[in-house]
Amino acid sequence: MKFLARCRLSAFIAVLGATSILAAPGLTLTPDKPDALYQPGEKISWRAEVRGDAGATIKQATYILKQGGGTVMDQGTVSFTAGSATIQTSLKEPGTILAEITASNPGGQSIHALAGAAVAPEKIPVSSPCPGDFDAFWKAKLGELAKVPENPVLTPQPAGKPGVSYYKITLDNIRGAHIQGQLARPTAGGKFPAMLMVQYAGVYPLQKNWVTDRAAEGWLALNIMAHDLPIDEPASFYSNLLNGSLKDYVAIGNEDREKSYFLRMFLADYRAAEYLSQRPDWDGRTLVVAGTSQGGLQSFVTAGLHPKVTGLMALVPAGCDATGDLAGRKPGWPYWMSKAAGHDADKVRETSRYFDAVNFAARVKCPALVGLGLIDVTAPPSGIYAAFNQLKGPKEVVVMPESNHHGDNHTQAPFLKRATEWRAALLKGQSIPPAKN
Repeated sequence: MKFLARCRLSAFIAVLGATSILAAPGLTLTPDKPDALYQPGEKISWRAEVRGDAGATIKQATYILKQGGGTVMDQGTVSFTAGSATIQTSLKEPGTILAEITASNPGGQSIHALAGAAVAPEKIPVSSPCPGDFDAFWKAKLGELAKVPENPVLTPQPAGKPGVSYYKITLDNIRGAHIQGQLARPTAGGKFPAMLMVQYAGVYPLQKNWVTDRAAEGWLALNIMAHDLPIDEPASFYSNLLNGSLKDYVAIGNEDREKSYFLRMFLADYRAAEYLSQRPDWDGRTLVVAGTSQGGLQSFVTAGLHPKVTGLMALVPAGCDATGDLAGRKPGWPYWMSKAAGHDADKVRETSRYFDAVNFAARVKCPALVGLGLIDVTAPPSGIYAAFNQLKGPKEVVVMPESNHHGDNHTQAPFLKRATEWRAALLKGQSIPPAKN
């Protein structure tokens, strides 16, 4: 989970493409259209360039093009002329392409660059239909949860920020589990818009400023752990779990929808939203759920299950289109089928469909802001588009051609800027301002 723990959640919460593709020194890959968006049959071209002193030495490179990030559609070798070369292709149907070029620098080390393209992405379909009993299953699980009293316990703690009240909080969940998190609100005032913040993958403590910063803006802010764990133990506590009993938590119960690790997690999200909606200091109008990666998945789930959620903001949401391999696409984290070794693969695939963001997205009617990166191999853009296309309410996607999953080199800045604008409008109960091109 370490690669996901690098996600910029703190930046996403704090403020909650383009030209050339950034890569290792020596090599770049640039789409001929800055937004990397194309129509079916349209020529797609990338310019490969060798930078610096390596340009006089590197004469050739190999490339590979993968449709949906999974199916190899072309591969070969290109020769550089005056330090540049061109790779071209096209795609007749809606989809995405991941392009990778690799060469050896003068020292013999392999260097590479990634680029992406999306073709009629608004028409990318899901890879398999929603289970016929999807709604019945989740109705039954919410019924099971409803039989468990919330039993909220709030423990006041120093906020470390003037004008803000801060608490640790626990709530009861199904089957003896608990929800642990932190809540903050403005000290003065009576009612506030609410924001639920859900977490990216990994096992780690929560940072107090994630909620106190939002409370200082005027939000009633609740941030919960993805696990049933205390929120502020020493780092060794979490690393021991990450390398021990929770090392591969996404595979726990992956053959049975009743035992999947995500069942407790998703019901915790629902309960947290329900708790906020019942607090007397909620304004009764605005309830936003926000998260990155695994938190993006949970945001889709919460907005799809809870009718009082009025806004969704998800950056590089994971868990989209778990059965993407059936359509030749690369499924993203949590890699259900890759985790099927030693398990019944058919049961794993069937279980995954009940926890797939695409099926929750089809039940989301509130405004939604979604960000995706065209070179993201952890949450591939094809799956995110498939989920985005299912959303039923007003929606906006921020495409970041240069961005991988972690937003290296500030490549997720366009989404973060747009999320700031959304959050400011939602806080004031205003309409979302139009995006500026």
